Amino acid sequence: MPGIEEIRHSLAHVMAYAVQELYGNVKMGVGPTTDHGFYYDLDLEHRITDEDLKRIQDKMQELLKQKFDFVREEVDTEEAKQRFCDDRYKMELIDGILERGEGISLYRCGDFLDLCRGPHVLNTGEIPKKAFKLVSVAGSYWRGNEENPMMQRIYGLAFETPAELKEHVRLLEEMKKRDHRKLGRELDLFSLHDEAGAGLVYWHPKGGRLRVALEDFWRKQHLDNGYEIIFTPHMGRSWLWQTSGHLDFYAEGMFAPMDIDENQYFIKPMNCPFHIMIYRNGKHSYRDLPFRWAELGTVYRYERSGTMHGLMRVRGFTQDDAHIFCTHEQVEEEILRVLRFSLQILRTFGFEDISAYLSTRPEKAVGEVARWEVAQKSLLRALETEGIPFGIDEGGGAFYGPKIDLKVKDAMKREWQLSTIQFDFNLPERFDISYTAPDGSEQRPYMVHRALLGSIERFFGVLIEHFGGLFPFWLSPVQVAIIPIRTEHKEAADVVYTKLKELGLRLHYLERDENLNAKVKRAQKDKTPYILVIGDKEAAESTVAVRIRGNKQVNDVPLAAFAAACGDLQQSRSTRLIEDFSLHCTS
Repeated sequence: MPGIEEIRHSLAHVMAYAVQELYGNVKMGVGPTTDHGFYYDLDLEHRITDEDLKRIQDKMQELLKQKFDFVREEVDTEEAKQRFCDDRYKMELIDGILERGEGISLYRCGDFLDLCRGPHVLNTGEIPKKAFKLVSVAGSYWRGNEENPMMQRIYGLAFETPAELKEHVRLLEEMKKRDHRKLGRELDLFSLHDEAGAGLVYWHPKGGRLRVALEDFWRKQHLDNGYEIIFTPHMGRSWLWQTSGHLDFYAEGMFAPMDIDENQYFIKPMNCPFHIMIYRNGKHSYRDLPFRWAELGTVYRYERSGTMHGLMRVRGFTQDDAHIFCTHEQVEEEILRVLRFSLQILRTFGFEDISAYLSTRPEKAVGEVARWEVAQKSLLRALETEGIPFGIDEGGGAFYGPKIDLKVKDAMKREWQLSTIQFDFNLPERFDISYTAPDGSEQRPYMVHRALLGSIERFFGVLIEHFGGLFPFWLSPVQVAIIPIRTEHKEAADVVYTKLKELGLRLHYLERDENLNAKVKRAQKDKTPYILVIGDKEAAESTVAVRIRGNKQVNDVPLAAFAAACGDLQQSRSTRLIEDFSLHCTS
């Protein structure tokens, strides 16, 4: 039985074969596998549409039934170029193979010949006929270079069984419903305006409420965990970026400089050099350390226009950044502390499926080997102590230090890399920072970069899709909607509003004189956790009728009990709503 990679790779060839049969005169780019299927980049005159995909897929089914063998041929350069002499893309690929000193192999399937390493299935009869589906077509520059021709890229899904394909298609449909760009518009959370500046996020009032709730939580957690909050400028002179090395190693990700008072200034792509400057402001003893400094620092990075995507990849974003400066003796305890803090934060948002990668020293690295070994052992021991599943990326660390990346799986089983714990031997050296050790000598501190959420914007994109807009009570932009049925119920509704406002809840008071159903629908559209309806009975008995998100209704709930339940949800930060208010009733 062939493996899924062989099946997907073979289907890419069969798809290109089908396009060749249907439209002729096709020049072929590359056709690799993906995590869930395959694609092929094609250059042809006919403009492939979504309607064409079914025709291509039907043709693929015909080809599969003929059980063509996949036949491998090894050829020399002259023969390879002769076979593909009128296909500029294959000729370029052949030149690349020669430069790498590799052999050239071809695969034939029926009348279709392709330049390929393989492997493939033995013949098309081994490919499950009902476990693949063509899903989309998009434009793609050859080799990702905008100066090269635009090709047409056809994407397909492929699995070992029809059931797996059906489940993945269901997940894709769910992803469309949960798309943070779609929900951002529907819930009026944020917008993007390319005409005013691409990749820059505008937070609307409801999105602002959501962001303030998260940032208030973030600040309190940091203060409770021994951090100090700092604030640094949005730009700095070129000296800062030359000293940090960004102008040598990261210039392509920075925006062009501004000339101010005959000096060049750059808006910041990172916060770390600014934190170093605060450290440099005075002399420090081992008795002063560790310093744990955190900042919600907005940074700006140049992203190519084709790479930006909603909140997930933008040009201006806020990092939940922190840097820890500590002695050699403190480093292991600090790493374990950071790791536990990261896990605590991620689990608060309902992420329980968490794994990690430890990236170790690359061949080209700065810093003493002994310090790298101490740092790597500290990261490894922290992961082992917490019992987190992890893999090791040998040589995958940055040139300036090893790191841990924490990854979470969302409600749709997609993996997102969020928290990073990164050692840095480079900046302390470049900025010549030190502390006085117990023996009076000057020592370099360990510097640890640490981001828990990554960036606020991207984290919100992940959260919106993870929850599908159904945010936990403590995060919801509007936590409770209050609806008096008629004007005469407004006095009782005012009492409810005042009581809940005293708890600091985010409320939407729909007091306008309009149809009750219209008010309820407005609140439901906002995905409000609780909708309180106040009529004659509620006004007379100091109760509320509670419509719980998801359309469950609980009547005759004492206002005091409902308020107590909201207080518990706010404090516990539970990801589930309370539906039984009887536990909060007082005699």
